[in-house]
Amino acid sequence: MSKATVTAVTTIGFLHPGKMGASLAACATGAAERLWASAGRSPATATRAVTAGLVDVGSLDELCRRSDVIVSICPPSAADGVAAEVAATGFGGVYIDANAVSPATAQRVEARFGDRYIDGGVIGPPAERPGTTRLYLAGPQAAGLAPLWAGSALDVRALSATADGAPASTLKMAYAAWTKGSNALLLAVNALASQAGALDALRAEWELSQPGLRERSDRVAAGSGPKAWRFEGEMAEIAATMAAAGLPEGFHRGAEELYHRLAGFKDHPAPTLAEILATLAESSPGAPGDAG
Repeated sequence: MSKATVTAVTTIGFLHPGKMGASLAACATGAAERLWASAGRSPATATRAVTAGLVDVGSLDELCRRSDVIVSICPPSAADGVAAEVAATGFGGVYIDANAVSPATAQRVEARFGDRYIDGGVIGPPAERPGTTRLYLAGPQAAGLAPLWAGSALDVRALSATADGAPASTLKMAYAAWTKGSNALLLAVNALASQAGALDALRAEWELSQPGLRERSDRVAAGSGPKAWRFEGEMAEIAATMAAAGLPEGFHRGAEELYHRLAGFKDHPAPTLAEILATLAESSPGAPGDAG
């Protein structure tokens, strides 16, 4: 079988199965084999891989040798480097970059794989329930890949690709620019009011004129805090996307900075809004103890 052709007996390799990647792997029941490489990965990643039904082949070289398709889902800042490592093995199959990256980053990755590259973007939470998560794909073989996830909780949708575009990545950037960007703004607004002693008054006013924002603030704190370390890089990619389109990038540079300040909440189970606001206050320029 040609490594550049997707068929019903495709073997898929997954790099590196975090929560989202593991869920996509678990849903790929139309594949002949689902593989991963444990070299250099954490025990938590190994547990997720086992739960998703992945077969460990040990090294990246072996994964690339045995896979017809490789799916990359990693922090945005690592996407180009991971693609370079795969290309350096001589991998001859189809490469799906499903990372939250700008079209410019996507095009750098595409240059490594040519017509074997698939531009991807995931919208939604880890794919555990039907109707919640969509994987958008664009590229010469995008439509042929969808059956690998047929009948699963993951909805795979092919997009038309232009010669110089990355529609799946652009869609992901536009979607996250609103969802994660507005969440960052909401946390910043809470922090502003809190530092002036006006938070209770703001929340009371929201109950009168913007019902739901009070509850959303608490949900955003609990959900975004543990993922802020990852969202930081995503905001940088969105800012670059905006700038390349001639649009203001400052919105998302600010969101990038806010998530950077919250990176210490990685793996923290559902921080409260009060914990988030305390951290933002401590990290603000001019805060007590700040040398500046």
